[in-house]
Amino acid sequence: MVKNGVVDVERLFIGGGCNRIVNNVSWGACGLISFGSQNAVSIFSPETAKILTTLPGHKASVNCTHWLPSSKFAFKATDWEKHYLLSGDAEGVIILWELSLTENKWRNVSQLLQSHKKGVTCITAILTSQTEAIFASTSSDCVVNIWKIALPSLGGDCTITCLDSLSTSKPMVTLSLAELPGNTTHLILAIGGLDNKIHLHCGDSSGKFTRACELKGHTDWIRSLDFSLPIETNTLLLVSSSQDKGIRIWKMSLCNLDKKKAENSLAYYIKGPVFTSGSFTYQVSLESLLIGHEDWVYSVEWQPPSLSCYQPQSILSASMDKTMMIWQPESTTGIWVNVVTVGELSHSALGFYGGHWSPNGDSILAHGYGGSFHLWKNVGDGFDNWKPQKVPSGHFAAVMDIAWGRNSEYLMSVSHDQTTRIFASWLNEANTWHEIARPQVHGHDINCLTVIKGKGNYKFVSGAEEKVARVFEAPLSFLKTLNNATSCVHDFEDVQVLGANMSALGLSQKPIYAQASSERTTDGIGNEGFDMLETVPDAIPSVLTESPIEEQLAWHTLWPESHKLYGHGNEIFSLCCDHQGKLVASSCKAQSASVAEIWLWEVGTWKAVGRLQSNSLTVTQMEFSYDDNYLLAVSRDRHLSLFSIDRTAILTGTDGINHKLITRQEAHKRIIWTCSWNPFTHQFATGSRDKTVKIFQLHNNSHLQQLLTLPTFKTSVTALSWTNPNPLHNNGILAVGMESGLIELWNLSFVKPEQDPTLSLPNASLLTRFDPFMCHVSSVNRLAWREKKDDCESLELASCGSDHCVRIYKVSLV
Repeated sequence: MVKNGVVDVERLFIGGGCNRIVNNVSWGACGLISFGSQNAVSIFSPETAKILTTLPGHKASVNCTHWLPSSKFAFKATDWEKHYLLSGDAEGVIILWELSLTENKWRNVSQLLQSHKKGVTCITAILTSQTEAIFASTSSDCVVNIWKIALPSLGGDCTITCLDSLSTSKPMVTLSLAELPGNTTHLILAIGGLDNKIHLHCGDSSGKFTRACELKGHTDWIRSLDFSLPIETNTLLLVSSSQDKGIRIWKMSLCNLDKKKAENSLAYYIKGPVFTSGSFTYQVSLESLLIGHEDWVYSVEWQPPSLSCYQPQSILSASMDKTMMIWQPESTTGIWVNVVTVGELSHSALGFYGGHWSPNGDSILAHGYGGSFHLWKNVGDGFDNWKPQKVPSGHFAAVMDIAWGRNSEYLMSVSHDQTTRIFASWLNEANTWHEIARPQVHGHDINCLTVIKGKGNYKFVSGAEEKVARVFEAPLSFLKTLNNATSCVHDFEDVQVLGANMSALGLSQKPIYAQASSERTTDGIGNEGFDMLETVPDAIPSVLTESPIEEQLAWHTLWPESHKLYGHGNEIFSLCCDHQGKLVASSCKAQSASVAEIWLWEVGTWKAVGRLQSNSLTVTQMEFSYDDNYLLAVSRDRHLSLFSIDRTAILTGTDGINHKLITRQEAHKRIIWTCSWNPFTHQFATGSRDKTVKIFQLHNNSHLQQLLTLPTFKTSVTALSWTNPNPLHNNGILAVGMESGLIELWNLSFVKPEQDPTLSLPNASLLTRFDPFMCHVSSVNRLAWREKKDDCESLELASCGSDHCVRIYKVSLV
């Protein structure tokens, strides 16, 4: 099976959403975008719309990231071979990462464990020279720290030293650093937060920072601050935004006033406060007040300068009113006006947490409440014409279950973000993977799903934090989209449902029929009838000819719900379907044997045809054997249960189904999280919190024998998936996923001795450990091998985890 004992693993796809927090996203001078996805720092390329990698290291949720140099200083880093990234998490830890552009490799350079006592809320940085940078960090512990980074010019490591620590009366949430005009050796730090004031502090690159003055005017929390680069030689602009929905531009100018005399003068109260730094005196005045947003303004950012170091007078703002705006002064009057507005129209949208410029200023990016990205690019020649662009997408909460679609054409996932998503490889886009549909948008966290394997239209069943399992059926729009995405041709002549719609306060997705949809469109009630962002239209099911953007996914790719399965007493926890597509098994959370029973449902009629009792606590996973004669269940009660299923009742069409408990035995010392059958024999594996994986075999339909226990793993085993690339031999590859997020592949072979051919002597060997930079950073919740094509020499493995990510790997057997 493995010719030389060598396995090559390649990462094909990462799908993941952005943590829903301000200051989480940063666009670097290198052109890459960083964001926090649970405990990982994710990196994506806007050019390819792909998440390139995730950086493991944080033990808590990543709150903020900041590139060094950022897009603001891209003109200073045109020939840099190494770029740096700062990230801060909810436990106060800051990590410095190094990216080598020539080698395309990441390195964890430094970890500041005691940087803050509470979660880091903002990081800002400024380059003071080619080999030195200053960055500031703030936290909910009411402390602002200023740090100096010595960047190695030729090899060597970075060194970080703490310059100063400032205490504040209330927590601060935003920072900005700049060089003072006319005095480049001195820096100014703007701090904003919960006291509605902007605090200015002055200092130099080697000394302490002292309080300069306070700027008053905002009436709610300060949410974002950003200094421009010095304008000419004596002026610096600061833009601020607040939860009072307003944006203010402050002007700092060199002046000849004496500070003590100025404080007692009328000009001090009319124009603004005066402060001194070194031998220079500056006066701060309110330049402009920008009103246009209708909700909290979470971020403001100056457009980065071009390569000629000229910074355009242009500000990007992002708000919870679901819009981003570009503000510029009029050429004649100098009054700042809104010149561009872009936004999101979706029933699930609750606004933007931040907006960012690309280094060259031709693109703008927003990240929203749904963990989603929204990218617009100015494609106009000499005029503004902003068009939506493709971006990566994914879940923004723990991904609990995945399943390959029938014939493995696509991958389906469910998450605690209350959505079900479908990912597929789009043929005309160099086989790159994208999210192509969002069939379910729910009101409850979704725990599990199973895809119906039988013939006919595509169906799946999902279970959530409710006592009901829901059945969904593919609409006509999805089948046509799948034809466009893949090389397979699907027959959809008998499908009358075009798509689905859901009322604002409902949980059931109602079908939209092809005839009704055409009538509604001809009546002028389609998308064209809605030009206001506050209005949410009915869903217009879309047939996609290329990978979709967020607005299409969030509203126009729903599947209709066809049935509800009632019977369980608690929230649904696990689902599985047999390989013929005839039976679905379901289980729920349970504290007693009566509640822990497994229900069997007949596909098509959706009648309950069996109730299997054995376990005393929650059944965590179930799986049918590949000949569908047995159902394996593992449980929190540390026991496994094996049932035989008599399928004659289904074949004859009679009510009910015959089933028998073959064995129930304690298999592990802790909770059993996962199980997986050998595809060609009655052997299976179980994985547990006791850090072990055990292999069992069923003999003569009655006797269960433990064959093997794999060497103890370092952490709990949470996911297993067994495949056999070579049906002619009784062996296989077992994928093992752990609570730490790591994944290993084990080679399992079984040899029958000549003395007793009925026995199988097992042998297990480690094939490979996945690189930690390719793995999840939190618990692996499910693993699933893709059905192998006859002409394909490699295998594909899908995984999902609590780090919000769905991943697909290509495994080549060398």
